[in-house]
Amino acid sequence: MTALPHRYDFALFFTVKDGNPNGDPDAGNLPRMDPETNDGLVTDVALKRKVRNYVAAACEKQPGFRIYFTERSVLNTQHAEAYTALGLKSEAKKLPKKEQEAADLTRWMCDNFFDIRTFGAVMTTEVNAGQVRGPVQLSFARSVEPIMPLEISITRSSVTNVKDIDKERTMGRKHIVPFGLYRVHGFINAKLAEKTGFSEDDLALFWTALRDMFDLDRSAARGEMAAQRVVVFRHDSPLGNAQAHRLFERITVDRIHQGEAAPVGDARSHNWPPARAFSDYRITVDDADLPPGVSLVSPW
Repeated sequence: MTALPHRYDFALFFTVKDGNPNGDPDAGNLPRMDPETNDGLVTDVALKRKVRNYVAAACEKQPGFRIYFTERSVLNTQHAEAYTALGLKSEAKKLPKKEQEAADLTRWMCDNFFDIRTFGAVMTTEVNAGQVRGPVQLSFARSVEPIMPLEISITRSSVTNVKDIDKERTMGRKHIVPFGLYRVHGFINAKLAEKTGFSEDDLALFWTALRDMFDLDRSAARGEMAAQRVVVFRHDSPLGNAQAHRLFERITVDRIHQGEAAPVGDARSHNWPPARAFSDYRITVDDADLPPGVSLVSPW
């Protein structure tokens, strides 16, 4: 596989319509929100889960594309596979004393599990396989405008026991966001990719997963979620040619209403109807005078 020669910083925009993009189990599964601003939040963990699920389905049974964090997986069993494959004997909670053997264990895990070489993993459990810092990292996603979650009442048409057949059906609750545009920042570190083996082929698969992960993740709870646009800054240098936050400042989002545009949060838009479609927004990237060694690329 080809080593990754470039650092990347990117912003992904996705929408949710009549769904719950990321429920908070500590708040009755309400959509996650910033309590001070009412901005909607989606955790990095939730987004990585969708990437993992996409890769698991797209690369099923392909060598090198197993997923480490899967439902009901036993991590120690997976670590033991590495010891067996390399002919090593594990010692409780300890790596092999020889540095090369310890490095070979971690490399075997990276080579066989896509999410380890992409996102990293702490594998210092009873069967110790080391620790990996992943080259791909995501921030929390945040809605570009405050959201207004709705609580929808639902009824249950069936009962569990025969004795309850004549009772009134149980009422339930379902939480939705009528519409929201979310923005998440991502970072791809080429120097860490060298260590984990994250390659150009892996990167191409990652871009595809970002584009299509919501189509594979359909459920009644999440409504219509869709990846709308990704803005990718590529650096010529593996270390980068500009600070990521300065590049992200070049991306602006405007509200659109009847042909008029205003920056998100501008007073002019306060009396406009709430956004209910991606077409109610305009995303603009200032590509004039980009720092030397930085370019915009379009993976999809």
